[in-house]
Amino acid sequence: MRGPREPSDHGGTCAEADYAAWAQQLQRAGFEIGLHNVTLHTSTREETAAGLARFAELFGGPPKTFAHHYFCQENLYWGEGRLSGWRRSLYNVLTRGSGKNQFFGHVEGHPYFWGDLCRDQITYVRNFVFPGINTLRESPLFPYHDPARPYVRYWYGSSEGSNCSRACVTLSEANQDQLEAENGACILYTHFGHGYWDGKTVDPRFRELITRLSRKGGWFVPVGTLLDYMIAQRGGAHTITDAERAALERRWLWHKIRYGTA
Repeated sequence: MRGPREPSDHGGTCAEADYAAWAQQLQRAGFEIGLHNVTLHTSTREETAAGLARFAELFGGPPKTFAHHYFCQENLYWGEGRLSGWRRSLYNVLTRGSGKNQFFGHVEGHPYFWGDLCRDQITYVRNFVFPGINTLRESPLFPYHDPARPYVRYWYGSSEGSNCSRACVTLSEANQDQLEAENGACILYTHFGHGYWDGKTVDPRFRELITRLSRKGGWFVPVGTLLDYMIAQRGGAHTITDAERAALERRWLWHKIRYGTA
């Protein structure tokens, strides 16, 4: 939706007829349409519910996957809520307790609470980002359920590529060959609005790398399809332990300190 308040970022939404038609065309071509919050600013519970209903109207059902838009305070278990114990304390020191680290989507009774809607309608939520191309090696537990964060059914991780230059580092020729040799899986986190297009052409280095990757004969599927497959192969999703969560948090926090990524 195009929300009623000042947007925190630029970009189109499905409130524009041409944009909605383009997204539906992508879906018909086999791409998965996920949720990136319902608009470009913080939304109340009522606004989020309306956005989810509109998503279902446009795309035939609720979103299977969800990736938080960083500046929306209705995010669930986001900011300091991604971490526990001393790692949360260190994160707050490093970010100086910034108000932008306060998120309330999982806080019952808060005007931004929508955790029950997420749990009931969305299957997978993106969380930690790691530098290696093989997301499966970097975060072998996903998709997993975290009992300490019950409003998310399953979490999944991704590999660093937040803009074009970082994506090209992750997708380098050597890394592609490594991914193939390891029989791995890559879920790349990126924003196609950040450096891929100069108004006339797609970045030539990215075009070169993605063309090379396409010739490798990999299994190129939407993220939801991959995650469904992983759960089926394992006979169910993993339930993360406190020790496993602590290890993931340590690795992500180090990456966050180095790269400042979401």
